[in-house]
Amino acid sequence: MEKAKGISRAGFLAGAGAAAVGLAGAVVPAGQAAATALEPEREGIKGKGLTHRGVVYTVGAGETPGTAWSAARMREDVRVIRADLHADTLDVTGDGVERLTATAAEAAERGLHVWLQPTLGDLPEREILDSIAECGRFAERLRRQGASVDFSVGCEFWLFVPGIIPGATVLDRVENLQNGTVDMERMQRRLARFTAKAAATGRSVFHGRLSYAAAQDEAFEPVDWNLFDVIGIDYYSYFPQRSQYARELSRYLRWGKPLAITEFGTCAYVGAPEAGGMGWNIVDYSKEPNEIKGDPVRSERTQAAYLGDLLDVFESMGLYAAMAFEFLTADAPHRPDKPRYDLDLASYGITKAIKDRPDDPASGWHWEPKEAFHAVARRYGRQARAALRGDHG
Repeated sequence: MEKAKGISRAGFLAGAGAAAVGLAGAVVPAGQAAATALEPEREGIKGKGLTHRGVVYTVGAGETPGTAWSAARMREDVRVIRADLHADTLDVTGDGVERLTATAAEAAERGLHVWLQPTLGDLPEREILDSIAECGRFAERLRRQGASVDFSVGCEFWLFVPGIIPGATVLDRVENLQNGTVDMERMQRRLARFTAKAAATGRSVFHGRLSYAAAQDEAFEPVDWNLFDVIGIDYYSYFPQRSQYARELSRYLRWGKPLAITEFGTCAYVGAPEAGGMGWNIVDYSKEPNEIKGDPVRSERTQAAYLGDLLDVFESMGLYAAMAFEFLTADAPHRPDKPRYDLDLASYGITKAIKDRPDDPASGWHWEPKEAFHAVARRYGRQARAALRGDHG
């Protein structure tokens, strides 16, 4: 049975709120570095290679009639992700058990490795645990039928689960973090208790690899990784040198467990990588229609270069998995005719949504690939061909 709709991570990152407050990047600093030029882009770094190469696909009810959930659209997207993006993994996340399980089943049918991760917010703890159990049971059925499946019990519980940080909504909780009114020791005790409950719930119904997607700052969100089989990190650092990423990520390897980068990405404007998890924070939601603040310079090349650099690092480290965030943000449409309203600038999507009638909430729409889509597809395609040859070239 489908659960009540909560706020999705994609929706929040796309600015589905009224206040310009940050997500993890606002309270969990990404790697700090001066905005200097990256090393020249290389098409790949020879090494062990990733085990799983994927993209985050967020499911939700949609914010307008035009972007409402569509099973037919989902099936076509999954086909493209497999055939054109050359991904071998689909990170299925969001809310609504029926949407999550339908998408996971389609991915498995297409031969993709499934990373299933329910991400509900602003719902009672019991409902969130029930959703974890329901999705976990479905993941186990897929696994027993022969599909390749990992199950993640959730994402950054400190943000999404009420009662860990004071505040009725995601936005309230982030605001409380920003204004310094949160008792961090109490927060971390509550977080540890709920994470243990979620892990136990997942373990009781799913018997494959279990994981969780944590914020990248261990001092802020310390996780007992003994509860899980795979370490999952949402990663939004920026450094001018690739070696600095590898140095930062290597600390997660001390647990002796596979490391999955459960999110990584940036927006398509100059300076977005340096903003880390705050890249989306360029929209003024106090205005109707919402509009872009300041004068950011659109640059799909910036987004593509950042994703390409990180994928090369992940490949060189031989990590378990990396999932680019994200395939599409349908409720942040691209407006090439009116840059002031080009909400795609605040999207981490590697595709851009374009409405047939930009000012009509019920308008039909389609997506087009950004440069980042092609950058990811080149790397994933090259590695897929190398795997067929039996090497990592």
